[in-house]
Amino acid sequence: MPIVLSHYQAKPLLEAWSRGASQAATSVDLNRSEVEAALEPAGVRYTGGELLGWDDLRRVTEEASVCFGLTDAGLVKVQEYSESASHLVSLMPTPRAPTMLLSGIPMHRIKGIDPWEDTQRKIRAVAPVVGKVLDTTMGLGYSALQAAESGGEVTTIEVDPTVVRIARRNPWSAPLFTHPRVTMLEGSSLDLAPELPTGAFSRILHDPPTFSLAGELYSGAFYRELYRVLSRSGRLFHYIGDLESISGRVVAKGATRRLLEAGFEKVQRRPEAFALVAYKGGP
Repeated sequence: MPIVLSHYQAKPLLEAWSRGASQAATSVDLNRSEVEAALEPAGVRYTGGELLGWDDLRRVTEEASVCFGLTDAGLVKVQEYSESASHLVSLMPTPRAPTMLLSGIPMHRIKGIDPWEDTQRKIRAVAPVVGKVLDTTMGLGYSALQAAESGGEVTTIEVDPTVVRIARRNPWSAPLFTHPRVTMLEGSSLDLAPELPTGAFSRILHDPPTFSLAGELYSGAFYRELYRVLSRSGRLFHYIGDLESISGRVVAKGATRRLLEAGFEKVQRRPEAFALVAYKGGP
């Protein structure tokens, strides 16, 4: 996998060079691991022989909202325009795991929490996550990965090929594509859900984009499909956003009503995960 870095890795390297250091610890995979790099007059020399010039490193420090990959073609942004969704898709760095930006909107919580911990809270909200798990919106695949690591057999769905390509360039998503307990389906959850077997999943992770971007994934018709494929005594995690915000209260109220109308016996607020949890057959 190509070297991937952000301003979080670039700034310390520039500072080390300015102090006269000849070596520095850094990461080539957005802080998943650490390596030693040589600091030379021409730039940073990584352990595989790759060279990143100082001007390129300075360029990285000037872009706080996107990650960069060092490829044979040089330094390129981990960013693409999605023709199907008509918006820009970017890999945005944080001090730990990156998030994805869709139309400038982060797909994970990043204030006071990092995207990996954000995902851990989602998984804990419907723990234990075991048996067959449906992840309706893959994104960077953090939910699918953590569900699989907890013992689940995960089917994850992604509608946008651009998102899949960005995920493949994200070091934190890399295990998703080889994990033995993860099956990825490309297509719309709206189209694929009716093809899934009734009662097949013990847990559903539903973490859609905002209502303004994907209102159809908050519809009563879609909730009825999720209820159908959920097993008896199964649980549905539904990310909403901050339940105490004005928009969060409005979306949660409408979603709760439609979930109950779809057949769910109980809908519980989980503010620590910015979510609702709906039960088929009661908690």
